Amino acid sequence: MASPTIAANAYANLARVLENSGAGKATEAGGPSFSSMLKDAVGSVMESGRKSDAQTVAMAAGKANVMDVVTAVADTDVAVSTLVSVRDRVIAAYEDIMKMPI
Repeated sequence: MASPTIAANAYANLARVLENSGAGKATEAGGPSFSSMLKDAVGSVMESGRKSDAQTVAMAAGKANVMDVVTAVADTDVAVSTLVSVRDRVIAAYEDIMKMPI
């Protein structure tokens, strides 16, 4: 199991990558771009992970209820699973496009 320090470093690195990638620009039609929607989704997963880590640390300090920790970890698990499923579908769509004849 990862320590809170490792998790915090992973969140910080992911946030730095998202900030440097230039994600979040709107398309010409004025709607949100794919990159901004992706940035929002990853940001919500990161926030869920931070809450889960905070609950875990609070429980270790004796300040949190076990049920709150289990709920926070389960929410994070669902968010990460959803993000991985979306990633898998995007990769599959990309592979299908690459197989198309020109």
